[in-house]
Amino acid sequence: MQPAYIRPDSAIPASWPTGDAYLRQSEAALPVVTYRDIFRDPRLQALIEQALINNRDLAVAAANISAAREQVRIQRAQQFPQVDAGGSVTVSGSRDDDKDVSANYQAGLSVPSFEVDLFGRLRSLTNVQRNRYLATEAAARATRLALVSDIADAWLTYAADSSLLRIAEDTVTSAEKSLKLTRARLEGGIAPRTDLRQAEQVMENAKADAADQRTALAQDVNLLRLLVGSEVDPKLLPASIDQAAPTVAELPAGLDSQVLLRRPDVVEAEYQLRAANAQIGAARAALFPRISLTGLVGLASSALTSLFSGGAFAWSAGADATYTIFQAGAGRANVRLTEAQKAAAIATYQRTIQQAFREVADALARRGTIGEQVRARQAQREAAADTYLLTEARYRNGIDSFLGSLDAQRSYYSAQRTLVLSRLEAATNLVDLYRSLGGDSLLTTSPSARRMRPLRRLSRDLR
Repeated sequence: MQPAYIRPDSAIPASWPTGDAYLRQSEAALPVVTYRDIFRDPRLQALIEQALINNRDLAVAAANISAAREQVRIQRAQQFPQVDAGGSVTVSGSRDDDKDVSANYQAGLSVPSFEVDLFGRLRSLTNVQRNRYLATEAAARATRLALVSDIADAWLTYAADSSLLRIAEDTVTSAEKSLKLTRARLEGGIAPRTDLRQAEQVMENAKADAADQRTALAQDVNLLRLLVGSEVDPKLLPASIDQAAPTVAELPAGLDSQVLLRRPDVVEAEYQLRAANAQIGAARAALFPRISLTGLVGLASSALTSLFSGGAFAWSAGADATYTIFQAGAGRANVRLTEAQKAAAIATYQRTIQQAFREVADALARRGTIGEQVRARQAQREAAADTYLLTEARYRNGIDSFLGSLDAQRSYYSAQRTLVLSRLEAATNLVDLYRSLGGDSLLTTSPSARRMRPLRRLSRDLR
C-alpha cells in the first residue's frame, strides 16, 4: 500500500549565480571538507574538539536520537507475536465438607493477539518511525555543524575586539601625549584653550571605547564558555584579528549545486518527507480488514504431580478478522490527510533546498567583493596614518592649526577600526560558506559522534 518514494526536484539552478559580485569559483559548488581543513589554527581546533565533548545542546541531540531509536524498536515489535508465559492454581471446596476440596494446576504459553500484516500497515508504520529517527540524527548533525560555526565566529569576534581594544589604548596613549603638548603650548601662550579641550575630547572618547571593548572581550569569553561547555583556556584565545583571520582557509571549488542535498537540514527534510510517504501506506492499509491470530499451548491437571504428564497437554488456536463497514468517511479522509501532509513535506523539502541555495549564493556574492573592500580599507588606513603623521609634525612646528591635527587623528582612528571590522567580515564570510554548504565529514567521527555511532546501525538492522 505504500507509494514508491521518488525524490522531488530540488527546484534550484544547476550552478551558482555568476556576475560581477561572484568569484569564478562560485560557478561550482564546494566539496565535502572538515572543520580542520577550514579552521587551521590549533587553538581554535582545540576549542571545537572540547565543545564536541561538553556542549549541552549536543547532549540533548544525543538523547533525542536515543529516544527516536527506541521508538522505532517499539513500533517494529508490533510486527512480531507477543508470547506470554503463565501459570495458575485454583483450589475449591465446600463449606459443609472439608474433605471435598479440589485443585486445578495450569502452565503454558499464549499468544494473546498477533496481527497478520497482510497489507503492510505495521511495516509502513515502522518505516515512518525509522525515517523520523534518521531525521532526528540529521538534526543532530545540523546542531554540531552550527556549533562549530558559532565557535569559529565567536573566536574571530574575540580577535577583532582584541584588536579594537589595542587601537583604543594606543589612541589613548597618543592623545595623552598630544594633550600634554597642547597644555604646554597653552601655558606658553601659543595655543588657545579650545585646542586643549578638543585634545581632551579625543582622549576621553578613546578611553570610553577602550572600556567598551573590555566589556566586549569579557562577553566574548562568556559566549565561548557557553558554546564550549566549560572554562576556556586563555592560551587558546587569539591576540588580534591580524593573527586569527589568515588561519581561516579558502574553500576549494568542486561539484554543482546538487551538493546542497548533503546539508543536514536538507537531509532532515527529506527523511521527514519519506516518513510522510510511509504514513500514506499505513493509512491505505487501514482501509482493509485486520486479521489476528491467537494461540494457547500448555498443561493442565488436577494434581501437581501429574501436571507434566502426557495426558495434561492441551492446545488451542484461533483467528479472527475485523473490518469496519461504516466510519462516516474517516478512513478515506485519513488517506487524503496523509497525502496532503506529504504534499506539504515536498514543499518544505524544496523550500529548504532553495533557502540553502540562497545562503550559499549570498555568501559567494560577498566573497566576490570583500577582498577588494579589505584592500581599500588597508589603503585608507595607510593614507590616514601618513596624513596624521604629517599634520602632527606641522602642528608641532607651528605651521598648521591644532584642528587639522585633530581631524587627522580622528580619521586615522576611524580607519583603523574600520579595517579591523572589514577583516573580521572577510573571515566570518568563510565561516558562513562552511556553514551554508553544510558538509563536514569529520563531524561524524568527533568524540560526541562516536558515542552516537551505535545508533546508526539501527537503519541497517531494520532493512
